[in-house]
Parts: sequence; structure tokens; C-alpha cells
Amino acid sequence: MRNNQLYILFFLLFTFFVGKAQQDSLKVNNKSSLDPKEEKQDYEPYNALAPAKAAFYSAVLPGLGQAYNGSYWKIPIAYAGIGTGVYFYLENDKQYDRYRDAYKARLAGRKDQFEGRITTDGLIRAQEFYQKNKEISILVTVGVYVLNIIDANVEAHLRQFNVNEDLTFKPKMDFNSLSGKTNYGLSLNYNF
Repeated sequence: MRNNQLYILFFLLFTFFVGKAQQDSLKVNNKSSLDPKEEKQDYEPYNALAPAKAAFYSAVLPGLGQAYNGSYWKIPIAYAGIGTGVYFYLENDKQYDRYRDAYKARLAGRKDQFEGRITTDGLIRAQEFYQKNKEISILVTVGVYVLNIIDANVEAHLRQFNVNEDLTFKPKMDFNSLSGKTNYGLSLNYNF
């Protein structure tokens, strides 16, 4: 059971941290427009309150900040992470109550459902185990909630970042016809 929880937790965290694939930065654009005013901007105009709004929206309702940013694909990931944490909390709480009730019944001298199968020390260890798992589930849930807020804030900042072809940093390959070898390097271009 514990291994399954770890695998599920790892899978959810992995999917949460893996973002969209970056667009190809080496793609050649053949723009025929010579007038820079006619070119469409790839970014939104700067809005200083956009990151704060996105973070506030995500704090009020998880996923709302992602919707504000237009990243609708992240909303199910946020709810899956929070829902998984809540599910494991409730499941561990149910098991904790089960072993605690059996321990209380044993101390009172009544029969319990584990009599003859689990010792009193085993009941105590089971309670401690499920109590620890409940606390970990709470931490995971709060962690996913906080990551949801941070993600909305950071994405709102990055959406306003100017990423156009005027400033580029590209790898460059140059074929040397004299030696027959390829020269590798980096090229920094800044266009006015």
C-alpha cells in the first residue's frame, strides 16, 4: 500500500513539474513585411497587476489563476494533486480511527476486531504509522495548493516577457570549406 502511495505521489509531482514543450527556437520565419509597425506583437503589453491577480485567483479557487493566464491544461493537474492528497488523508484517517478504536476497546477490556492477530504494541505502531501518513497527506495537499499559486504568479510574469527575434541567442554551425569540418559556436544578435 505504501509503495502504491509513493508511486502515485511521484507520478503526480512529475506531471505537475513537467510543463509545456517549448516551441522550436531555431525555426526560420520568412516574414515579408518590411514595416516594423505592421508586425504583430507576440506578447501582451506589460500589466503590473497581472501576476498579483493570477496569484489571488489561484489562492481563492485553485486553478482559477491558471484559467486567468490561459493555461487551462494545468487546472486538472492542480485538482488531481489536491484531490489525491485529500483522498489519502481521509483513507489514513479512517485506518487510524479503526486501530485507535481497537486499542481503546482492548484497554477497556472489551473484544476488538484484531484480537489474537495484532498485539497491543502492534496497535500502537499502526496508529503512529497512520498518524504520520495523515500528516504527510496534509503537507502534500498544502504543497500542491501553494505550487498552484506560485505557478499562476510566475506564468503571469512570464507571459509579459518580450521574446521576439530582435534579441536572440542561438547556436550557430558554420561549414568550413577549406578544412571540411563544421565549426560550432554561439551567436548573439540584437536588432534595432
